[in-house]
Amino acid sequence: MKFQPDLAEGVNVITRHEPGRVWVGTVCFEGSVIVPWKGDPVPWSASSLEALDEASFSTLLEFKPELVIFGSGNRIRFPRPQWLRALIQARVGLETMDTAAACRTYNVLASERRSVVAALIPQA
Repeated sequence: MKFQPDLAEGVNVITRHEPGRVWVGTVCFEGSVIVPWKGDPVPWSASSLEALDEASFSTLLEFKPELVIFGSGNRIRFPRPQWLRALIQARVGLETMDTAAACRTYNVLASERRSVVAALIPQA
């Protein structure tokens, strides 16, 4: 699926996703990726929901988000509550959705210059 978002200067935009890949601007990322609204996207060590743990989500705090959009793959699969402890204690919101919806939602929030981070597990 290809996106045509309004580009905001200095803000990351997810321009495309397909099975196993996500494009941020013109750069393709294979596998899971963390996309902050500003700064460099980075590969995420979580290859699947089963590979996640508390450290997977606490690393997202390094980007100082107000909200995390978690894309769980082809379908909505919620992370375990104990994995979210660090986000809850830091008063950072988390929304879970399938990865396609997470990409679209991230783009809307980033275009509004919200401090949002997308944590994406690719679709299979």
